[in-house]
Amino acid sequence: MNLNSRSERALLVLLAAVQFTTVLDFLIVLPLGPKYMEVMHIGPSQFSLIVSSYAISAGLAGIAAGFFLDLFDRKKAMLGLFGGFTIGTLFCALAPNYHLLVLARALAGAFGGVTGALILAIIGDAVPEERRGAAMGLVMSAFSLAMICGVPCGLYLAQLWSWHVPFFALAGLSAVILAAAARLLPPMRGHLAHAREEHPAARVWAVLIERDHQMAFVFMAVLTFASTLIFPFIPTYMVNNTGMTQKQLPFIYLTGGLCTLASMNLIGYWADRAGKPRVFWIMSCCATVPTLIFTNLHHVPCVVGIAVTTFFMVCMSGRAVPAMSMITSSVKARYRGGFMSANSSVQQFSMGLATYVSGQIMGQTTQGELTHFTLIGVLSVFCTLGGIYLSRYLKSAVEDQPVPSAPVLVEHG
Repeated sequence: MNLNSRSERALLVLLAAVQFTTVLDFLIVLPLGPKYMEVMHIGPSQFSLIVSSYAISAGLAGIAAGFFLDLFDRKKAMLGLFGGFTIGTLFCALAPNYHLLVLARALAGAFGGVTGALILAIIGDAVPEERRGAAMGLVMSAFSLAMICGVPCGLYLAQLWSWHVPFFALAGLSAVILAAAARLLPPMRGHLAHAREEHPAARVWAVLIERDHQMAFVFMAVLTFASTLIFPFIPTYMVNNTGMTQKQLPFIYLTGGLCTLASMNLIGYWADRAGKPRVFWIMSCCATVPTLIFTNLHHVPCVVGIAVTTFFMVCMSGRAVPAMSMITSSVKARYRGGFMSANSSVQQFSMGLATYVSGQIMGQTTQGELTHFTLIGVLSVFCTLGGIYLSRYLKSAVEDQPVPSAPVLVEHG
């Protein structure tokens, strides 16, 4: 697509709004962990299933979507997937018990995970490489906005009424954004030029057997595993181990969101100028410090806990901006939808596996404190260092060039 700067920015804002809802749908469950455990009488392992069911379902859906995602206009695909996500979120609001909530989370994840992959494919199609870091920073700012506005509001609604209400509100907001996308999202068919040249199974196979794609998948899996080992259990750890109250939890997300909102955009511009691999290495090394500090916190003042978690979020989100830009650039446009769908599956499976692993490693004392969290922090650091090593093998894809039908003569002088 050839967009002017105003149209490009409008497209990115719309994609950020869609991203906001899908991110918030995942995030809002995490600070409600202590409430779920109290109301539903479940432990860390059962709570980890609420989180991982979303991720595992998204991973399976991503594999299926890889067969057909590049065969449709990006706009039609976005409306269908985001519509399914909106319905899944509504079912989460209506779930009356633990088991039906897990099933509803799986349904929301099936559509939400592929929607996130499609957003990245659209950015890859519409935004040139030299501006892609900044574009990623803008769209991924939805993560920060979800923490600034969405999570505190969701927690307030849950405390005021019940845990069902935040999902009702999110389903309503998603419906509004879906209507805006139907009106404002432009048709995107440029990738369809090669869509009918191969059987869908052959296209998926072509995506999977490419060595550069395989390295990108492994890279994504390691990075996602490193952050998800810790992130879902931040609220529970802060309440049970550091002495923070449930009413103070919104401040973690408010402060972290405000800081990452600024940092992700700045890091996106920095990556475009200094080089994405270099910025990724720097931010990954920085991320090891708050990881080790946070997983060893015990009964600290609230302000100290907020400072450490904010540092952790800034570093983790900061490395994601150049990383996603590097991954998006490693695939040709004709395969980008299928690749991003497969990449989303890898990401979601890694999230589900990491959440399950953390839930199995952690224990709980009779006073409710989580145990063995230090071990989880060490494991996360090793995965982060592994991501730095793997990033050396990511390569930017070279698009196919048209082959001239006849020799081209060049006169000298």
